[in-house]
Amino acid sequence: MNDEESSLLKKVLAIETSCDDTSVAIVDCDGWVHQLLSASQDQDHEVFGGIVPEIASRNHSFYLLSLIDKVMASQDWSTIDGIVVTNRPGLVGSLIVGIITAKTLAQTKGKPFLGVNHLEGHLLAPFLRDSQYQPQWSYDLPFIALAVSGGHTSLYQVQGLGQYRILGTTRDDAAGEAFDKFAKKIGLGFPGGAKVDQWAQKGDAVAFSFPRALMKEETYEMSFSGLKSAAQRLLEAMSEEEIQTHRASLCASFQQAICEVLIHKLDRAVRLTQIKRVVITGGVSANSHLRALAEDWAKKKRVSLLIPPLRYCTDNAAMIGYAGVLRMNRGERSDLQMGPSPRILPGDFDVSHQ
Repeated sequence: MNDEESSLLKKVLAIETSCDDTSVAIVDCDGWVHQLLSASQDQDHEVFGGIVPEIASRNHSFYLLSLIDKVMASQDWSTIDGIVVTNRPGLVGSLIVGIITAKTLAQTKGKPFLGVNHLEGHLLAPFLRDSQYQPQWSYDLPFIALAVSGGHTSLYQVQGLGQYRILGTTRDDAAGEAFDKFAKKIGLGFPGGAKVDQWAQKGDAVAFSFPRALMKEETYEMSFSGLKSAAQRLLEAMSEEEIQTHRASLCASFQQAICEVLIHKLDRAVRLTQIKRVVITGGVSANSHLRALAEDWAKKKRVSLLIPPLRYCTDNAAMIGYAGVLRMNRGERSDLQMGPSPRILPGDFDVSHQ
């Protein structure tokens, strides 16, 4: 082993607190996930019909240290080479909890640490590895990525680590946000995406007609606010009994509209870039209908498709750990002045809408 290889970080402790899920992981530089533990706050926010930032940050303070203790129970700190933490984008109060904890551990344990872009974590999530899942190809090959969640819906052209070109994004609501708002209006509660998916499996996807915005325009951009408004008008015209009777088909039709737009934009990106490797990632990539449509599309178009297993779709520390250790092995470090940001930072991505 030469000096350069011996100086590489092998294993890191990762912390993710960007929104309402508290997550801690131990990840190798090859993407192998040794430990991943997360605490959901869904029950705490459900009564409010959405995420309450103050409750989210307070719960992170409650869960985080116990999760770290649990993942480190079978590890010695001497085996941990660095600490990585999400510092952007996200809820500032939630990010602060993770950042302060990471800084404290880095100082007390004498470890280097790094702040990681949450969205970059999602882009690398399909390349995590464990005993049940190994990706077919690696992140350093060019690929098209559809990152779709409650807060973000974007198409990327990825050339390698840190080389991310945003092809297009949503002009308004993210797809996951549209799912959650529809679920709330139809009486399914929060979080809504998974509940819409469950009900949709029992419904007729062509029973109701919902708009598909920007499908004919030559653009990568998306829009879901018109879909949300159309659904609201339809529901307002229906009685509560009618909504109850047709709930499954309403969910199926609404879900079909979102998924068709996503696959259409993905198909355009593949067609114009001629890149035949695709990943779909983010919380909405857990949607069973989107996964099925994507797999059928990929087979027809002879595209190599990666969608991470469900445990790596939603916000998790494993993806943050992998992105962080790869960057740390390029020499990147954060100092004690690093703070949280609700937005991406200049230079994180090359924006090139078409």
